Parts: sequence; C-alpha cells; structure tokens
Amino acid sequence: MENLELKTNTMEEENHEQVQNQISELSQRGYQLLRESLSDRAISCFREILEIEDDNNYALVGLGDAYRKKRRFRDAVHYYEKCLQYHRGNNYALFGLADCYKAMKQYNRAIDIWEEYLHHDDKNITVLTRIADAYRKVRNFERSRDLYQKVLEMENCNSYAIIGLGHLFYDFIEYKEALTYWQKMLDLKQNKVDIRVLTSLGNCHRKMKTFDKGVPYFQEALDMQPNNFYALFGLADCYRGMNQQSKSLIYWNKILDQDNKNKVILTRAGDAYRHMGDINHAEDYYQKALNIEYDHYAVLGLALINKNKTNYREALSSLNQLIRNDPKNYRFYIESASCLESLGETEEAKEILMDFLKSGNRNSYVSEMLKRLRN
Repeated sequence: MENLELKTNTMEEENHEQVQNQISELSQRGYQLLRESLSDRAISCFREILEIEDDNNYALVGLGDAYRKKRRFRDAVHYYEKCLQYHRGNNYALFGLADCYKAMKQYNRAIDIWEEYLHHDDKNITVLTRIADAYRKVRNFERSRDLYQKVLEMENCNSYAIIGLGHLFYDFIEYKEALTYWQKMLDLKQNKVDIRVLTSLGNCHRKMKTFDKGVPYFQEALDMQPNNFYALFGLADCYRGMNQQSKSLIYWNKILDQDNKNKVILTRAGDAYRHMGDINHAEDYYQKALNIEYDHYAVLGLALINKNKTNYREALSSLNQLIRNDPKNYRFYIESASCLESLGETEEAKEILMDFLKSGNRNSYVSEMLKRLRN
C-alpha cells in the first residue's frame, strides 16, 4: 500500500513538473514573440497557458502586453485587472494597466495605479517620469515638478525628466524656466539633439517676444528637416514679430506649398501682404481662406483693407458681423469706432465702445479711445 502511494505521489510530481515545464516553455516563447512584435502568435501561446492554469500571472500579463502593443487598450485592461485579482500588487500588471489608462487619456486613473506601484518600488525612474507626465497632463504643477526633480536627483541627466520639466514650465507660461531645461537638453545632446528641442527653444523665445533669439533655433531645425512645419511656422512668426513681413512670407508660402488648404497660414500670409501694401495678393489670400471655412481673421483683414480704401461702410458691415460672432474681442470695437470716427459719426463711435464696456469687458485701448473721443 505504501509503495502504491509513493508511486502515485511520484507520478503526480512528475506530471506537475511536466505541466510546469510546458507552461514555462509557452511563456518564454510568448514573450519572445512579443519582443519580435508577433503579437497574434504570442496571444495564442498565452491563451494555451490559461487553458492549463487559468490564473497564471505570466500569461495574464503577457496577454495584457500583447493587446497593449496592438493598441487594443480595453482588452489589455481586462487581462491586467484579472491578473491583479489573483496576484494583487503584481508590478508588471500595475505598470501595464497604468500605461493603458494613460494611452486612453484617463490620466487620473493612471496616476492612482502608478502611485500604488510606487508603494512596491519607489525608485523606478520610468514609473516616476510617467507619473510626472500624467500630473502635468492634469495640470498639477507642484506634484509633477517634484517627481521630475526626484528623478534628476537620482539621475541628473535623465532626458525624460529634463524634457518633462521643459514642457511643464512652458505649459504654465514660465518660459524662462522652460528655456533652461531645453538648453540643458541641447547641451547634453549637441549635434545629436532631437529637432523638437530646437523648436521648443525657438517657441520659448517666440512667446517671450525675443524673436531675434528664436530665429537661429528654428533655422537649425530647418537645416535638419527642410519641410518641418513647426520650424517653418516658428521662423515665419518670428519674422512677423520683427515686422520683417517679406521674410515671413517666404516661410508662410513654404508651408502653403505643402498644404494650400491651411486657412490659418493663408490668413497670416494675407496679413503679411497687407502690411507690405500688396492689397491684391492680400485680398486673394483672405478670400482663399474664407473659401475653405469662415475665419474671423480673414474677415478682419478684408475689413481693414476696405477701411484703408476709405470704404468705411463696407468695413463696418464686416466688423459688425465679427462683433456678433465674438463680442469680447476688443479689436473689432476699436476698428469699428475708428471707421465711425472717420465718417464723422463720433457719437456712434463712443456708443459702440460703451457697448463693449457695458458687457463687463475691460480693455485699456478701448478705455483710452473712449476718453479721447469724449474730450
């Protein structure tokens, strides 16, 4: 009897060992297939494991990873959550689950899961930067900054943290601070720097209106990628800010060579032609923009052309339409009042400026013009 029991136990152990070896082989094959981006074949391996052992953590995480690679995030979430039901605190499942919620733009849910992950491993730089990114997305400045800086304390040249801080300060309109981090990234990478670092440096100067300092960064970016939209736009806008309209036109038109249906760029080019006194081209570009879709800047441009031609009534007709569509834009009231003043209708000019202020709007240019007209 004892021999029979011993034999039975030995057979059970051998069967168990065979099953575990089979699971191990399938698991290794599945993860190798994942590394080779053969997700469908990897899924087959992991499903085969679940037929043998339905709570196997490697298979459940593997299925989550495979579906995450295929960008089927809801399917991935299902398997990560199932893994966590059986194996609470599984780091791989927590990481994958948080990454799925981040990809689905559910940043607060991602944050909750990553914070739970940190209870198990608070030194994981990858997780720390991802949580910092998520806090940045939900506009929690202090928590995001602190986590990025924690990463830099652990690894002072970590690119993700440096870039993250650049984005963070830029998003919160702290352009000087943002510049220091983008510059640090440029110093680290030098001639191997990502083009987005150069355009970010240029954009900081553009926002700070130090346009001449932004030009070299956008130019360097263009040297790397001659058709890069952000570099072309940045250069055009810098020259526009420096009132070098002919130079700005070079780059507005280069963008239009690639995308002649971009109404924003058509309007900007129209503005440049108008400032240069080339009214025919300006009208043509404004009209092209309006043929694509209504654009109040294009309507304003045409109104200003009519105003310069002393076609004040036509200009007023357009400006009144603009005021109806956007009653908080002070520029429309200023231009309308200017047309009325030119027509000798000073009382009507004062009245339209008063309409702006009576609506609860405040603007120093409107107040100053109203004061001048009253005097």
